[in-house]
Amino acid sequence: MESSDAISMSLKKNIFANYVSQIYVTLVGVVMLPLYVKYMGAEAYGLVGFFAMLQVWFQLLDMGLTPTMARETARFNGGACSALELRRLLRTLEGIFLGVALLGAGAMWASAGGIAKQWLKVQQLPLVEVEHALQLMAIIVALRWVSGLYRGAINGFEKQVWLSSFNSAVATARFVLVIPFFIWVGSSPGLFFGFQLVIAVFELVWLVGKTYAIFPKAVQGASTPWAWQPLRRVLRFSLGIAFTSSVWVLVTQTDKLILSKFLPLTDYGYFTLAVLVAGGVLTISSPISAALMPRLVKLNAEHDEAGLIQLYRNATQLVAVIALPVCTMLAFFSEQVLWAWTGDAALAGKAAPVLTLYVIGNGILVLAAFPYYLQYAKGDLTLHMIGNAIFVLLLIPSLIWASWRYGATGAGWAWLGSNAVAFALWLPMVHARFCKGLHIQWLLRDIAPIAISSIAFGVTSQWLFAWPTQRGPIALQIGALGVLALLVASLSTSWVRKKISNQCRNHYAAQK
Repeated sequence: MESSDAISMSLKKNIFANYVSQIYVTLVGVVMLPLYVKYMGAEAYGLVGFFAMLQVWFQLLDMGLTPTMARETARFNGGACSALELRRLLRTLEGIFLGVALLGAGAMWASAGGIAKQWLKVQQLPLVEVEHALQLMAIIVALRWVSGLYRGAINGFEKQVWLSSFNSAVATARFVLVIPFFIWVGSSPGLFFGFQLVIAVFELVWLVGKTYAIFPKAVQGASTPWAWQPLRRVLRFSLGIAFTSSVWVLVTQTDKLILSKFLPLTDYGYFTLAVLVAGGVLTISSPISAALMPRLVKLNAEHDEAGLIQLYRNATQLVAVIALPVCTMLAFFSEQVLWAWTGDAALAGKAAPVLTLYVIGNGILVLAAFPYYLQYAKGDLTLHMIGNAIFVLLLIPSLIWASWRYGATGAGWAWLGSNAVAFALWLPMVHARFCKGLHIQWLLRDIAPIAISSIAFGVTSQWLFAWPTQRGPIALQIGALGVLALLVASLSTSWVRKKISNQCRNHYAAQK
């Protein structure tokens, strides 16, 4: 039995490894992206965006089985199930994953010609080359999806340090080593996805080997044939996870699917790039939410309602201070940011309006997530599920109509509008359900001062500052303004305002 200190140290190492890996994988993908566009061209990069979207949609077929595998391995570690039960569950899930992967990849392979000719708006690339790239995508997506099962098992055994290192190595191969490949071999879509296929095969083989190396040995003579029975006892949990995951995929990927039909592939590449940058707002808030939720649960279990609400409000201000200055810089200076990052003036001009709309929508979404944390702490997600269903019913039709009429900009307005409506109308109901009187204080005292000061800073900066023409000076000015925006937002928080007020009061009292 491990001591509590040893368990705590192991947990800290796992958390640290997860954060380092997440930051590294995100940064390396963002930093390398302009080189992708440079070597492949905007239209070919549109295929990369389509590929990324396919991977997410394929997750709908998971049906919560990967998180279930992670949960069951963790339960085995806690003595809740036997080695034989765990191995039988793995065998059952392997059969399901293999069958679904073959069917899914086969369907995508067979549809490649139709997608290239009738769905995607290809203008310059040869259709034969696009069809070949789509066929390679089908295999890669299936392989990476199967890899998720083994990642879940390894994660459940709390081997996050190893897994984080492995994920970082795979990301380096996918995003960094492909650049020398572009230079010395070629940068056509077929070659690019051929390279990614080799990485995907290596990834799956290594994960399978690691999983079986750490899996417990079954009792000698006990067989592990494929059967449905091991799945039945975990099916309810899997379906619950599947619902939440499906809603999230619908919310975040429907616009990408629709626009892949309506936009020329080149413009779709610009759209994908803008959405990727806007997604940085969501990424920077996730470490805080990951640490916040278990602490809220603990306070609720201790019946410390005052402490829970105070932490909830303080965390709201912390996220707002971090996220809203980023939103300010990306929304008010989107074209300058994109030009400094990519060095492509045409790309910056076309992607900037979409980036502005999506980053504002994501800023609203980051703050709108807080009532979910409150519901999670209270152990009642009924309103969350109802709200998600309503949000999907609002978002999907508006996305289809706006994308059809106005393209990527229309999708941006639909995303922004849907998030704004949900924030204005649904969040007060959630707060009223769990803590009457909270919403007005949360909105006017915790968010409004930071939001108003950030917007005022953006407007003033647009009016006061002229922009240089070179990328280096532009990047330096963006960095300087970003620091100032963060300072302004910090000064708007309640605890800073209170501290300044107390100091002024003490100084005034000393003068008497």
